[in-house]
Amino acid sequence: MSRANLYPVLTVLGVVFPLTQLVPWLAEHGLDLPLLWHEIVASRISAFAWADVVVSVLVIIIFVVSEGRRTPTPLPWLPILGCLTIGASFGLPLFVYLRGKQLENRA
Repeated sequence: MSRANLYPVLTVLGVVFPLTQLVPWLAEHGLDLPLLWHEIVASRISAFAWADVVVSVLVIIIFVVSEGRRTPTPLPWLPILGCLTIGASFGLPLFVYLRGKQLENRA
């Protein structure tokens, strides 16, 4: 599979896999933020995983903003919004895909 096809596939997987966990939880509990927070910090391993995600999202946002200034990328807000709503697994491959397309167009 070429890189041009790989990043869109990873972007879709980055949406689908997290939502397969979130949607059933929301269907069962609704938007119960206190319960969500309780489950996030319920164990050290879940808190570890969430801390890793939060730091990763911050790094991706900084990367998107700084790279977007260096190499203007179309829709730079979309990967940031993707990181803040779905997660790093969606925002990062989306940005890499958009940036790659922009670099191809410039060449």
